[in-house]
Amino acid sequence: MANIHTLDPSASPLDYYGWELRRQREAHGLKQGQLGDIIFCTGSLIGQIETTKKVPTRDFSERVDAALGTDGVFSRLVGLVLRSQLPTWFQPYADMEARATYISTYQAQLVYGLLQTEEYARAVLATGMPDDLEAQVAARVERQRILEREQPPLAWAILDEAALQRPIGGRETMRRQLARLLEFTEHRWMRVQVLPFSAGEHASLAGSFTAMRFDNDPDIVYTEDLISGHMTANPDTIREAARRYAHLQAAALSVEASAALITRVMEERYEDRSRPEERAVA
Repeated sequence: MANIHTLDPSASPLDYYGWELRRQREAHGLKQGQLGDIIFCTGSLIGQIETTKKVPTRDFSERVDAALGTDGVFSRLVGLVLRSQLPTWFQPYADMEARATYISTYQAQLVYGLLQTEEYARAVLATGMPDDLEAQVAARVERQRILEREQPPLAWAILDEAALQRPIGGRETMRRQLARLLEFTEHRWMRVQVLPFSAGEHASLAGSFTAMRFDNDPDIVYTEDLISGHMTANPDTIREAARRYAHLQAAALSVEASAALITRVMEERYEDRSRPEERAVA
């Protein structure tokens, strides 16, 4: 008799997902391979997700819902699963980020997480050498869904020019990442500004920070150190963060000038070299 891996559905969102997937599959009289054939994946992948060896993606969940007629159960559950894959110390921030009505962030080294492409996020997260890189990438991409809501948070991101110049993931990855930033030039809810090198010394030389406002909770300021993150609602810290952010906004390029700089860096530093240059015919 095959050794059936027993899951405790109350252990974690991932365990519950695997347990529910097996329950629904068996209720429909399907073997793992049969369900795999229906949703265009291998039976092995079904088994790995049922036993929590693999983390499901949103696309996988939507296909399962369509195949089993589960009325969006797995599409809703996968958000909790992916949130649980974030580092433990980061999960409280992600919870608050999802509830915020206004987000203002200054990023000194990297593109803001909600604006990262999947390729860029993978290159950034890989530097920490995680065992579950793809799960962490999927979790970061999942966070970005708050920008797709009917009424997302109003968000303002100031990126240091260093974030544009540092070639994370290589030329093609950076070109696509900067193109992604340009998509927000006319965005109703998200604004992107660049703090140019020419600004010199500025109000946040100490590093990146993010401030968040809520409908029914105190404002919060979030910062990170080498290995963890810190949130505070201390009124003095909130006021100081607001003062510094106002100075950063004053020193940064306008949204339009920022887009022009992003375009210039994209074209000059990360030009597309996939096409051979045309040679003049003698």
